[in-house]
Amino acid sequence: MGVLKGAMTVRRYAVLGEVPDDFRVRYADALADHAFRDPPASAAGEERSGWCRIDNLLETDFSDLNRWLFNQYLVAALRTDKKVLPAKLFRAHLDRRLAEWCHQHGRNRAPSGVRQEIREQLEIEMFARTLPRVQVVEWVWNLVDGWVAFHNTSDSANDRFVKLFRETFGLELAPFSPLDFLADDPDLAAALEAKGISDYRRPHREDA
Repeated sequence: MGVLKGAMTVRRYAVLGEVPDDFRVRYADALADHAFRDPPASAAGEERSGWCRIDNLLETDFSDLNRWLFNQYLVAALRTDKKVLPAKLFRAHLDRRLAEWCHQHGRNRAPSGVRQEIREQLEIEMFARTLPRVQVVEWVWNLVDGWVAFHNTSDSANDRFVKLFRETFGLELAPFSPLDFLADDPDLAAALEAKGISDYRRPHREDA
């Protein structure tokens, strides 16, 4: 649980917008509405994402505030599942089934329609038996100071997180620059930017 202990490698965001007074009830419902849902056993290999609690990736019940709200910190995790078939194993099974069809029908090669039908049926069968690849990324939201730390730096994971955060809470996230710490010293920030050390772009905030 990197959010609660140990070293963290994160991307940090500024939250654009205000936290409502009734956030405890509203956010509990919002987290539950966008919690991770297990797909059907035979689902194909698309990604599925949703929130879960940090204590266990199988826990998606947010009715108990003590499980996800710690003082001014909202803590949860983004779970993403994707089923991927092992390519070599799938090909071997497909070749065997095609060979069996050719032997049964006295053909040297199966027609394209038959090949497609056999491929689709095999995919359904193997996806039903295949466990998904599971990624769980913890995140924390300081509701008072208005920032979020997401415990992953990959672009794809962050894109999923920002999108689901907006859908869940109705708030936008703006990437947080280290130079935001220099907000009280604009001359120093301008000097660093002029030296090419960093491309400094302060996020727009509604209260600015």
